[in-house]
Amino acid sequence: MEFLSLLVQTIELRAYVFLFLTVSLLFSSRLLGWKRTSALFLITWITAFICEFSSTRIGIPFGYYYYTGSTSGQELYLSNIPFMDSLSFAFLLYASYSMALVFVLPAHSSESRRGWVWQSQTCTSWPVVLLATMFFAFIDVVIDPVALRGQRWFLGQIYGYPEPGVYFGVPLANFIGWAIVGWLSLILYRMADRTRWMDAPPLKNVVNGELLGGVGLYYGVLLFNLAVTFWIGESLIGMVGCFIYLPISIFLFLRLTRCLTSLAGN
Repeated sequence: MEFLSLLVQTIELRAYVFLFLTVSLLFSSRLLGWKRTSALFLITWITAFICEFSSTRIGIPFGYYYYTGSTSGQELYLSNIPFMDSLSFAFLLYASYSMALVFVLPAHSSESRRGWVWQSQTCTSWPVVLLATMFFAFIDVVIDPVALRGQRWFLGQIYGYPEPGVYFGVPLANFIGWAIVGWLSLILYRMADRTRWMDAPPLKNVVNGELLGGVGLYYGVLLFNLAVTFWIGESLIGMVGCFIYLPISIFLFLRLTRCLTSLAGN
């Protein structure tokens, strides 16, 4: 009963994280099916937890940081790691994976196929793994500086660094750590995806809404963090984040525009 009570408190305290997680599971199950969704989310969560557990003790791979324990008793912890924190990596990686698929999956416009067409080998190809890792690391460039200032908004001061980093207080090692978590998780998912256990096809061949739902999730998380950044008065951090995402958004817009006819016809 105590565990269930703490779990309910966790959802109440981190309702916005739980919302992002729910949306990601909805779209992922429609795009990948439940087997692939379970594999991707479980692998990412375990990888992220191990890396966080390691970094808070020996500084690998994120560099040294610590959790303050300020919400202990208010939300669920696993060892010294807030449960929702390591779980957040899973839906962020899925959103990044969706972004990568938009750029790599072929888009066809015909009577039988209008939009992005699922190709099993392409979905776990090295270009997808590389792009998804890049998008995954990039979004933390926006998330971590504002999360570090959590005492000024409803996140709370849940973690910190022994020494301030060069990027608005965040060490560069942190972003390298995010890339490592994304890379390892996707490689393990790639291996799992190509086993016999994953032989079931996705729910449909053309994956327009399912795929764009993940892209919408990615930008939803991005805009949420940028909005909080400007709300707490950190205009410079917000402007740098916007500048970083300007070329990415332009390339995405061009890709979507190119496929607009296909998407409209589905």
